[in-house]
Parts: sequence; C-alpha cells; structure tokens
Amino acid sequence: MFDQDKAAKIRAGQGFIAALDQSGGSTPKALRLYGVGEDRWGSEDEMFDLIHGMRARIVKAPAFTGDKVIGAILFEQTMDREFHGRPAATYLWEARGVVPFLKIDKGLEDAADGVKRMKPIPGLDATLERAKAAGVFGTKERSVIDAANADGIEAIVAQQFEVGRQVLAHGMAPILEPEVTIDIADKAEAEAMLRDAILAHLDTLPEGQEIMLKLTLPEAADFYAPLVDHPKVMRVVALSGGYTREEANARLARNRGVIASFSRALTEGLSDGQDDATFETEIGRTIDSIHAASVAG
Repeated sequence: MFDQDKAAKIRAGQGFIAALDQSGGSTPKALRLYGVGEDRWGSEDEMFDLIHGMRARIVKAPAFTGDKVIGAILFEQTMDREFHGRPAATYLWEARGVVPFLKIDKGLEDAADGVKRMKPIPGLDATLERAKAAGVFGTKERSVIDAANADGIEAIVAQQFEVGRQVLAHGMAPILEPEVTIDIADKAEAEAMLRDAILAHLDTLPEGQEIMLKLTLPEAADFYAPLVDHPKVMRVVALSGGYTREEANARLARNRGVIASFSRALTEGLSDGQDDATFETEIGRTIDSIHAASVAG
C-alpha cells in the first residue's frame, strides 16, 4: 500500500521529522522569529516567497539529510514549488534522503467542548491524488485540545481517524495530530483521555493498516508507550508545542520510541541575516541536538 522504501525509512530511521509546514496564519510569526519583519512584504505572495526562501535554505544545509532528518512536513504551497531547481518533494527524497509529508488541514473550528476540531477540507481527494503523484508519502492534520473534556476529546479523535481513513484509501500514511495545549491546568488528565480514545479507535482499523501520531510531549515519561508499541502505529512523533528547544529535547529524551517533529524549535536561533556559514553551523547544532533527543529513548 505504502511506498516501501519510504515506509522503511520512517519505521526504522534513526532521526526525526522536520515540520516545515507553517501556513498563512503562522507564517508572519515564523518570519519575525527568523528576523524578517512585516515591512519586508506587501502581499501574501511576497510573504510566502520569504518563508519559502527560509525553507529552501534549511533543506540545502549539509546537516539536513536522511541520516538525522528522516522526514519533512510541507505546506501545500511548498509542495507545488521547487527546492533548488527540482520539485520540492522530489528534492527532499532524491537529493536529501528525506521522506516528504503534506499538511492537509485547513485550520481550526471555533472551540467547543474544550477542543478545536479541524475545519472541513474541501477537495481532499484531489489534493491527495496530486500529492501522491508528486512523491509525497503521507499527510499531517492538526486539531487542538484545550481541556480534559471527554466528549470533546472523543470528537477530536473520531474526526482525526475519519480523515486518516480517507488518506489511507489513497495509499498514503496519515499523521494524526490531536495537540494538547501545553499550559492547561488539566494537561495530564487530557492526555489520559486522549490515549484511551486513540487506543479504542486503533481497534477499529482493519488489520494491516497503519497510522502515525503526532502528540504533545506528555507529563509522565513513556506515557504513550502503548501507542509506540501498537502494531497499527507506524511511528509516534512529538511536537514542541511552545516549549523551548532545550525543554522539548529534555522531555523527548524521557519517552522511549518517540521522535521529534518540531517546527518552531527547529528554526530557533536561525536568522535571515546570518551568512551561509553561520546559518549552516546553527542548523547543524540544532539538528544534532534534536536527533540526539529523538534516539535517546
């Protein structure tokens, strides 16, 4: 069902998945952190050109290879562009040995029952067909949990698996991302409800089907071990969720079998004003630190 070479890389690769999928809502903040103010663009197209330039610089860095970065999640517009003269997904896999994924969600609904569900994803089947033809291996879809509300968490997980089944039908691997907000008072309780709901839904998947999970780093070490060990879970990855890179790496290292899929923590310390040597040294250190935390367990 899946591309077997890419699946083998994801299952056994000793590394992490880079999240390069900042979308329209998160791009201005990502650019500010990169040292690019809003005075540098006059339109949305110019803004996306600037963030694409950052991504192109990251993926070309000597340290950004499949030895330590086993996958990368792309924004849809990035998939439709090129990296260094080649289609983005092709460049990642053929030039860098990095498995490409695609962010497919279109943002979040208003909060209800302590959660924010995904908005509808119009034209998803056509997008999946296009992505698979471009060499994309899988997808990522995000929703958010803001409270330990059992009904809300069940609704989030049910929606994630519904979209996941649609992705699986195209022979692609879905990364389900029900993110738990890191600063809520009942985070541990929400994580317990989330783990139970995911385990129940995994039982509904047919034998031989596999999904991936992208989860907030838990309060208790190895809390998601039943998911890591589950035969229907290809890989469990962790988001940084607002933790500093140092804190995210420390938490990650306490969770056996969980690897990173960081966005903001990946680009921390990078700047548009850095010369290439400084930029490549900084991203190299970052990749080394996230890789070390990902394989520590």
